[in-house]
Amino acid sequence: MKNFPLSASILFASTIALAGCAAGGAQQSATNLSAEQCRDLAALKNNAPPTRERTGSELAALRKAGYNPSRWFDPYYPEDLQAAQRQVDRWFASECR
Repeated sequence: MKNFPLSASILFASTIALAGCAAGGAQQSATNLSAEQCRDLAALKNNAPPTRERTGSELAALRKAGYNPSRWFDPYYPEDLQAAQRQVDRWFASECR
């Protein structure tokens, strides 16, 4: 009986994890970048002068790709930033025409 709460917790966590996987599959079919982000990223790729709006769009896309710049100490920097940049580049290539 003592292990029941732990077992229930594991079952609950597993259920939530599986639900997240199912939701993640559905989320991938949606677009990841907005039209504004596509426009701003295209401008930055073409060496347009950076503006607050353009860099904000880029940061929002990087955050959506999994990068978290708010950590005080990030043992995975710069690898996590580079991985997010590659993901945003893939989204840009497939979604921004």
